[in-house]
Amino acid sequence: MPGVGAHTSLTDAVAAATRILEQAGVHSARTDAELLAAHVLGVDRGRLMRAEAPADFESRYRTLVEERSRRIPLQHLTGSAPFGPLDLQVGPGVFIPRPETESLLEWAMGVLDSLPSHHDPLIVDLCTGSGALALAVARHRPSATVVAVDDSPDALDYARRNGAGTDVRFLEADVTTAGLLPEFDGRVDLLLCNPPYIPDGAVLDPEVAEHDPHHALFGGPDGMHVIDAVVALGGRWLRPGGWFGVEHDDTTSGATVDLVERAGLFDDVRPRRDLAGRLRFVTATRRTDTERNDLP
Repeated sequence: MPGVGAHTSLTDAVAAATRILEQAGVHSARTDAELLAAHVLGVDRGRLMRAEAPADFESRYRTLVEERSRRIPLQHLTGSAPFGPLDLQVGPGVFIPRPETESLLEWAMGVLDSLPSHHDPLIVDLCTGSGALALAVARHRPSATVVAVDDSPDALDYARRNGAGTDVRFLEADVTTAGLLPEFDGRVDLLLCNPPYIPDGAVLDPEVAEHDPHHALFGGPDGMHVIDAVVALGGRWLRPGGWFGVEHDDTTSGATVDLVERAGLFDDVRPRRDLAGRLRFVTATRRTDTERNDLP
């Protein structure tokens, strides 16, 4: 890449990095080139071309661009990922939160806004990963009790770091365990989950296949194994009228709707789209006229 000194040289460096990343097959080459440059300079992307480049900029930038060209995720190189109002620490061992999940967050915030101001809801976020959903809803509704669950110690290490200074409670547990956490039965106001939902054998970009934990990606032959368990937990944990939201693969919206409807415990079952217009998550409310004695 060309030397970096004046404004024009910084522009040229980013342009050269963009070409390198395009040749490596990176879909968001220009954006990533700019974000890596901003990371080296310690500025927001919007201030990139007004920043002063230090003497070591070129060598540091070159190293990061080379690593990104090997399809190491951008977020692993910068150490963080934006999610809603948050900037989360991420790295090897934890799923990188995706913009698609912000649509589920937006729906959840709308649910919380509909609750009376004096009500302090109980919210559970299953398969929390980096803590993205749990921490975002906790920030939106500070009076809520928020519990975040994951079965990965590595993921929970990141989640706890991201949640330092908050009251979010982090639990290590497998959501597919029978009879999990009976103390939540009939008490939860809002249950959220972004589970492993990719069908086994799906072809993924190298950033995902080689760097996201497989345990956080794949949900069995049809991608529904964990979703099945989460629906059962929703039927048991949610209070009558409580809200349920689960993300799914963009090929399994119909299967997820069918699963929730067959449970016979939910009303207002709706497939919903992400910001790109793809069917991405399903929401429902816990029925108010169902006996709880025989729930799973």
